[in-house]
Amino acid sequence: MRQLVLARLAAVLPILFAVSLFTFVLTRLTSTDPVSQILGPGASVADRAEYARGLGLDRPLAEQFLAWIAGALRGDLGQSLYTSLPVASSMADAVGVTLSLALAGMLLALLLGLPLGIAAAVRHGSWADRALTLLASLGLAVPSIWLALLLSLAFAVELQWFDVVGYTPFSDSPLQWARGLVLPAVALSVHTAAVIARQMRSAMIEVLQSAYVHALRARGLSPHAIVWRYAIRNAMVPVLSVIAIQMSVLVGASIAIERIFAVPALGTLLIDSVVRGDFPMLQGAVVVIALIVLAVNLVADIGYGLINPKVRIH
Repeated sequence: MRQLVLARLAAVLPILFAVSLFTFVLTRLTSTDPVSQILGPGASVADRAEYARGLGLDRPLAEQFLAWIAGALRGDLGQSLYTSLPVASSMADAVGVTLSLALAGMLLALLLGLPLGIAAAVRHGSWADRALTLLASLGLAVPSIWLALLLSLAFAVELQWFDVVGYTPFSDSPLQWARGLVLPAVALSVHTAAVIARQMRSAMIEVLQSAYVHALRARGLSPHAIVWRYAIRNAMVPVLSVIAIQMSVLVGASIAIERIFAVPALGTLLIDSVVRGDFPMLQGAVVVIALIVLAVNLVADIGYGLINPKVRIH
């Protein structure tokens, strides 16, 4: 297991370097000039040149990138061109909110998707299986953004059970923090729950039809023991990869959901940095998102090793 973790960690730095270089090149190829955005159209050429020199934007691109990499290795992602605040501190506050939304959505998706998939597989071919499969198909067809707008209209505007927009930090009020996560988490979870349910159903059906399950039945084990002691564990191996992919998808989808519910998180920083041409903030946000995705995949790899020893590196 230790070799598995070390091998995955060794692959993280090259990937982050490639993502950083790709983002750096793309941001510099855009036509957005942050100096003109900040100073306005009335600034003189001399003022723009002086301001760009103060920000370090007049240096060669290779030098700018190497300086950014050197700072990133020390945990310094630079400063925002607009707020002059450290990018790392801004990212720390925003990432916590985004992860709260994504993790809440994934928790709901697991609580819905896994039991539905298991129930459909155990009753394979019955009316219950067909009904659960139809329900999962409906969940796949519902766009998360449309569902977020519908939930906001129904439960925030009409029923007034929740606030329409806004976010309360956990330190201010844990109850209000939890209430603020309900609608975004439900909007994020429906599609993911449907994906997990379909994958769990397929994996469980394959396991329940395998030779070793037939042997267990021949030995007299009850269906309940076969499902809970043997089948679920083996079926979770392919499902874990789907969960890891969907967690990465949830992080990306939460960016759009954040805007609908006016949650000040990573999506707000990312979109604002694109519009303003705030290169350090944009590059920091992309690297942080890549790091989250890599961390999710590392956790999934560790889960593979715990469930199935065959995938471990010896």
